[in-house]
Parts: sequence; C-alpha cells; structure tokens
Amino acid sequence: MMLTEETPVLVAALPLAELKDHLRLGSGFTDDGLQDGLIESYLRAALAAIEGRIGKVLFRRRFHWVLECWRDQDEQALPVAPVAGVLSLTLVDADGTEALVPDTTYRLIPDLHRPRIGSKSATLPSIPTNGLVKVVFDAGFGPGWTDVPVDLRQAVLLLASEYYEHRHEGGEQSAGLPFGVVTLIERWRTVRILGGGRK
Repeated sequence: MMLTEETPVLVAALPLAELKDHLRLGSGFTDDGLQDGLIESYLRAALAAIEGRIGKVLFRRRFHWVLECWRDQDEQALPVAPVAGVLSLTLVDADGTEALVPDTTYRLIPDLHRPRIGSKSATLPSIPTNGLVKVVFDAGFGPGWTDVPVDLRQAVLLLASEYYEHRHEGGEQSAGLPFGVVTLIERWRTVRILGGGRK
C-alpha cells in the first residue's frame, strides 16, 4: 500500500503573515521577506507533523493511492480524511495492463474520520491476481487557510513557532509534540482499528 501526494500546498495558501504576527517578527521594522523561506519550511514541517498525527489533510490536495487487495469486499476505508471526492479507480493486472473502473459501480461514503469507497452493487471490483488497484482522490478541509478548523490552525501556528524558536538547539528539545499542540489536535485523532478496517 502506497500513498502519494500529487499536488503540494501552494506557497500562497500558507499562513506566512499569520505566523509572522504570531512570532511578532519585524515589529517596528520593514518586512523585507528575508525570513519567508525559513517561515515556510517550519509551516510545512508543522503541517506534515500534525497531518501525520491525526490522519487528516488540512489543505485540499490530490492523492494517488495504490493497494494490492481490499480489506473488505463491499467497502474500503481510505487512508486519510476528509475526502472531497474519488476521481478514478483503476485496476492493473500482473502485466501492467490498466482498466478504468466505471464510476457507476462505486461511491464515496463520506465521513470526517473514516471515509470509505463503497460498492454500488454486491462487491467492489475484483483486483487481478498479482495485480493492484490505483485510487485517485481529493482530500482536505478546503483550498484555503480559513477552510481549516480553527483549533487545527492554532496547532499549526504553535508547532511552527516551536520549530522556529528552537531552530538553533540542534534537535536538543524534547521529543514529541508540545502539550498545547497535543491538546488542540486530540479530538481530531483517528483511532486506528485493525489497521484501517471498519470502525
């Protein structure tokens, strides 16, 4: 099973100004943008850490997911949430021949924590022996910073600030997320059952 991000978060969507305000950077000085690259890198690191911890995609992006078998024959949990739509489902046989599955045979079952692909008939299409299935889908709360829930926005800013404030410590800060960040993201965490099976 392999999940690949096909579209990155655009720089224009990142809350550079909000993090600068949070850090009180350039207070009383002209903003010459010299810190922008650093700020961007810490924002991206904070986003990745929080998304990885809670299994949620904050900014909407496109993903490509490859798996070799369905966990259940009638539905399959997707690896991240929330999912806005499934764009395609393609079966690939052992020789690499691809067959696009008609979207009339499956549906997205929306769920904030565990969205799923469900069959519109008895079962999902059979994956060829020694083959795989490719799923392309869009996931995320929305394209903009204000589409992200407010507590998750605050968690991103807090964690990015932590990275920025401790940038000269050479990794000597304590492992794990700060308590304030953990508190903010706790309600968004997905409890994994049976490796992504049904709830």
